[in-house]
Amino acid sequence: MLSADHLRAALPLALAETHLPLPGRGAGKVREWYSLGEGRRLVVTTDRLSAFDRVLACVPYKGQVLNQLSAWWFRNLQLSVFNHLIDVVDPHASIVLEATPFPVEVIVRGYITGVTGTALWRRYALGEREIYGYRLPEGLRKNQALPAPLVTPTTKGGPTGHDERLSCAEVVARGLLDAQTWDEVLSAALALFARGQAVARAAGLILVDTKYEFGRAPDGRVLLIDEVHTPDSSRFWKAESYEQRFAAGEEPENFDKEFVRLAYAARGYRGDGEPPRMPDELWIAAGQRYITLYEMLTGQPFEPGEYPAEPRLIENLRRAGVISDF
Repeated sequence: MLSADHLRAALPLALAETHLPLPGRGAGKVREWYSLGEGRRLVVTTDRLSAFDRVLACVPYKGQVLNQLSAWWFRNLQLSVFNHLIDVVDPHASIVLEATPFPVEVIVRGYITGVTGTALWRRYALGEREIYGYRLPEGLRKNQALPAPLVTPTTKGGPTGHDERLSCAEVVARGLLDAQTWDEVLSAALALFARGQAVARAAGLILVDTKYEFGRAPDGRVLLIDEVHTPDSSRFWKAESYEQRFAAGEEPENFDKEFVRLAYAARGYRGDGEPPRMPDELWIAAGQRYITLYEMLTGQPFEPGEYPAEPRLIENLRRAGVISDF
């Protein structure tokens, strides 16, 4: 585990963006990508932290954790579904197969929790009982386990810029995916979640919920893309203390960015308007949680990459033959 002092010193060096000598640059909230031709793409996972559908800060080593942890999961989940990973060429970057992303994010939930507008608990606490096409009973408590995992799809952004809730039936009814493809995605998502929960349980963790993204490869295969079972895409709780804290009405010990959302929610912010400025200690704590989760799941010590990251990234890309001049 890196010390708080190490992370504090690295705060101004965190990887905010890249400008590599490669064509076809694109950027999302956290990842940037470059076209490599021949059906390949370079994906760089920056240190940007996104919540409430906006970038809030940069957290040192966050991108490295996401890139390397996703690669670890991709390799461990190969039997469940094809994925886009070809090679990891830098702590922050991977080469992947190009795929056409599906216009639906697939969230699988094992517990009722969350503070964002699309979260099950947020909707339930507002009085809704028919959520994502499921009828939920009265009397549920925040952070309670659901009888069985629920698949709750959303659009990607939509006209408002925020994810919009869908039922499983609406995915096909709206023509977002055909029935056969959606059935394949549903089956893969539930299998991935079951596998993820089992691996997490063995590491002393609870995989609470997660987001999957899928796409179609040029050869027609459905691929798992983007990231998988990271602290950005998933909630993880410490298993040992969950029951006691749940019985006491306390928040579980978490190892994801939910505690960042909770910190903002405690300040009255849930995504509307300008976010409040938060202390550096929040981002240092975020970095420590991300690294702790990586070490717990993989059983491997985290080895921080050298900062500043972009010169190192360029050198690694030269060694890999991705770029020849800079």
